Amino acid sequence: MATSSDRAVLLVPHTRREGNIASAARATELLLEAGFTVRLLGDEELPYAGNYPALDELCRVEPDEHAAEGCELVLVLGGDGTFLRAAGYARAQDVPILGINLGHIGFLAEWEEDSLETAIRRVIDREYSVDSRMTIDVTVHDHNNDLVGTGWALNEASLENLDRRGVLDAILEVDLRPVSSFGCDGVLISTPTGSTAYAFSAGGPILWPELDAILVVPNNAHALFTKPLVVSPSSKVAVESLITTTHADVVLDGFRHLDMPPGSRLEVVRGEHPIRLVRLDDRPFTDRLVSKLHLPVNGWRGPVVKDDFSYADNVTQR
Repeated sequence: MATSSDRAVLLVPHTRREGNIASAARATELLLEAGFTVRLLGDEELPYAGNYPALDELCRVEPDEHAAEGCELVLVLGGDGTFLRAAGYARAQDVPILGINLGHIGFLAEWEEDSLETAIRRVIDREYSVDSRMTIDVTVHDHNNDLVGTGWALNEASLENLDRRGVLDAILEVDLRPVSSFGCDGVLISTPTGSTAYAFSAGGPILWPELDAILVVPNNAHALFTKPLVVSPSSKVAVESLITTTHADVVLDGFRHLDMPPGSRLEVVRGEHPIRLVRLDDRPFTDRLVSKLHLPVNGWRGPVVKDDFSYADNVTQR
């Protein structure tokens, strides 16, 4: 087991429940025993911390783009919301990120809380692989082509109508060619990783994470052609709002915002910087999908092989 003192982890926990703080303390204990430095964002409040002496050993760092500099990985203890907020620190330093689910479904989390110690020991022993997940880069220009703002997302960019009393009149464009205009509540532009999130709830398909593509899902659109589109990862997707339409907002991963004044243009392309996800679970995505969503698969037999042993006998659920 490695015990080099120059190994470091940035810990990003969800802190609203004492059980989460207890999990953070246990993870910290194991990492400190292995010689790690465990960092915590300087503005992170830790209620109940007085009950867990290990948390006194955390190294506070500024919550900026350098927070994960020199770290082996970013360790997230929480649900998908906590993971998405932590992803920016990992992306800024091209550091892998590992999520341990303390929430509900936790699609972005790689591991469950009841196996926390196993996950930490595998991190200590470097017994994991790393997957690359595409992101999207987002730009908004106003009707005079002046830059309004830029951003990025791991899951999705959600164009949303701020005036709930009316509709957002939008024109969808792919690779500089118009596709369709429609009135809507908004438009979701998602990565494959985000296809199991808001885009899925809005009626979009699930894309396997190894597929590089951009998913476009009109949200409550009123038109004949409003089906989700799956386009090339090299495509440029744009949505223009009419200058007479209502004010809109572009929400990135549920918490970062870009203003979208009437007549503005939203452009989305493949992100320049992917997110690197730590993999501990070597099951196929199909099995993880079935497990996370509790999908019914009773009665499935699978292909029979020579010794009359079906693949179904090999499927295990964590």
